[in-house]
Amino acid sequence: MGFSALISYYYGGSDLIPLIKSIAYTTISGLVLIGVTKKWKTKNTGKDISVRDGFAVVTLGWIFMAAYSALPFWLSGEFPTYTDAYFEAMSGLTTTGASVLGHPDINEIENLSHGILFWRSFTHFIGGMGIIVFSIAMLPMLGMGGVQLFRAEVAGPVADKLTPRVKQTAKYLWSIYVGFVIIESIILKLEGMTWFDAICHSFGTMATGGFSTKNASIGAYESPLIEFTIIIFMFLAATNFSLHYQSITQRKLFYFKDTEFKFYLSTVFIFTGALALDISIKKYGWTIDSFRHSLFTTVSLITTTGFGTEDFESWPGFSKTAIFFFLFLGGSAGSTTGGLKLIRTILVIKYLMLEMRKLLHPKGVFLLSIGDNVVKDNVVKNTLGFYLFYLAIFVLCAIVLSTMGIDTITSLTASASAIGNIGP
Repeated sequence: MGFSALISYYYGGSDLIPLIKSIAYTTISGLVLIGVTKKWKTKNTGKDISVRDGFAVVTLGWIFMAAYSALPFWLSGEFPTYTDAYFEAMSGLTTTGASVLGHPDINEIENLSHGILFWRSFTHFIGGMGIIVFSIAMLPMLGMGGVQLFRAEVAGPVADKLTPRVKQTAKYLWSIYVGFVIIESIILKLEGMTWFDAICHSFGTMATGGFSTKNASIGAYESPLIEFTIIIFMFLAATNFSLHYQSITQRKLFYFKDTEFKFYLSTVFIFTGALALDISIKKYGWTIDSFRHSLFTTVSLITTTGFGTEDFESWPGFSKTAIFFFLFLGGSAGSTTGGLKLIRTILVIKYLMLEMRKLLHPKGVFLLSIGDNVVKDNVVKNTLGFYLFYLAIFVLCAIVLSTMGIDTITSLTASASAIGNIGP
């Protein structure tokens, strides 16, 4: 929150006092918790945390980080109720990008003060690589092993460490993440954004969050150059960060050796072409804008970023149906994206093909492999379980929303958007 307070001071905003109060409340709460748990910590020094502990810490970490992150929104008066503030904070930290702003009773985005607007985007930055991975990297005072936290936080069938030490792995991931944010900010500034807008949009892009400083999102700039720049960085943000790490440290492009990346790239190309064809024939005609809007929308939704350049609600039926399925895919495992993750989809597809082969050849012996690696049965079971659990939550959430008088399409898309951390 200190960075946001500095921004508020620089712009002379009225949100400086609310931000300072939020810092004070959060700091005091933290000191109280340290004092209360110090005796317990002394008794348990050297004990590693269990898998159950890891999941509990991750879950409570998200809930309480959102609770304190909501304070600046609420105390500033920009959000009328704490519920609205908590929604915005949770949406920011989970990089969902859904917003209550623009509601008739709440401010428009562009009417927010600079400090609060910066904090709103900064919650993306914090949540992008995961609060827990951030904690492992920046808060060695935890004093306990972080492997279970890392496994509970890092998405994918298997949580692979880049280095033997989890803390070192987290630092490498964050170094790459921050580096991309800095590079993108400089490029967007050179392309015409203000420094403030460039940094805020870089937070939203690399975290695949989608909060913008403009009501019309990226479409407000009406700049194809800015759009293509953001497309590139959204694509990079949804790529497995271990591939970035290997490519940077070993100075070789490992991307095209990775099965998931090739599937990711092919998916983007295929769906961009399909959407461009559909909206060209039925809406815009054969223009470069059709391709640009199709590419931006495909990348934005598959990467679960949620930035927009066009109102796709007015697009033809095929395009809207394809967009609905984008809400489930997600980017690569080990990236900042939400959704099911592409590696899980690859594994499920391969499993279904394997079952078909077993039906045709009952006595045959078949192994499920991705690339050169044979996938163990327990990983397959875990992935199938995750898929079913994910879809079950989606259905349950959609049913709950429908009981509130929301129409079927909105209930389904809102549920898919929320669980996938996509936003629109």
